[in-house]
Amino acid sequence: MITEKYSSKLLENAVNEFSRLPGIGKKTALRLVLYLLKKDKSEVNSFCESLTSLKENMKYCKICHNISDTEICDICSQKSRHSDIICVVENIRDVMAIENTHQFNGLYHVLGGIISPMDGIGPSELEINSLIERVKKGKISEIILALSTTMEGDTTNFYIYKKLKDSSVKISTLSRGVSIGNELEYTDEITLGRSIKNRQDFESSISIS
Repeated sequence: MITEKYSSKLLENAVNEFSRLPGIGKKTALRLVLYLLKKDKSEVNSFCESLTSLKENMKYCKICHNISDTEICDICSQKSRHSDIICVVENIRDVMAIENTHQFNGLYHVLGGIISPMDGIGPSELEINSLIERVKKGKISEIILALSTTMEGDTTNFYIYKKLKDSSVKISTLSRGVSIGNELEYTDEITLGRSIKNRQDFESSISIS
């Protein structure tokens, strides 16, 4: 294995920090660091301050757990949205992907992940109990399970279904326009939009023994 040699320890440290980011190798990290070195000090300071501010001031919505600047996010605060319909997603990126389709006008519930025993993630590590509490309040008519069509996503869907099936809430899932194994953020907007619009009853999408 060839070890990169740097003319500056400061440069090496910066490259090492950038390379910690997902999908960023040493070569890409070096390119980013050299790019920042060419920028004015004020621009670099602004870049650093935005990250520091994000880390120090970012909140999670008390209702849906989406990233927010305030206690209640902008989506949950919108009176024009259908507050009786909740779309359950894995993470913040999925909220953004669905919002970009302009085909959904309800609210969200961000689980913060999906059940994955291999990664040590069980139901208690996710925001499932808070979802059940939202349903118990009696103001929800439909839950849309919009998790990735992977084994872990299907496991999480089924777990939530079992927890809510005795309630009066309709439980639906995306139509299979989203290919099996795909994550929502990588699905094109038209396909994802159609999958939301043409969603199907969850019970009809599974085989229950």
